[in-house]
Amino acid sequence: MGLLNAFNEWKNTRYEKHVSQMKEENKCPECYGRGFLIYPANEFVYLSNPFDCPGCNGSGSYTEWSNLV
Repeated sequence: MGLLNAFNEWKNTRYEKHVSQMKEENKCPECYGRGFLIYPANEFVYLSNPFDCPGCNGSGSYTEWSNLV
């Protein structure tokens, strides 16, 4: 259990560091500010554009991402 807890803590601190860095640069943490995903994870969803980032709706900005999350 100690190993799993250590791994989860490491993963959470890494994610928080990533989000804070993207906030400083005003970029979406999911697509790194590009507005689209390299591999569209939602390619089988037919109701949306498969290339737009689902986190920021294709804008690439942190403010849009934080409003949706």
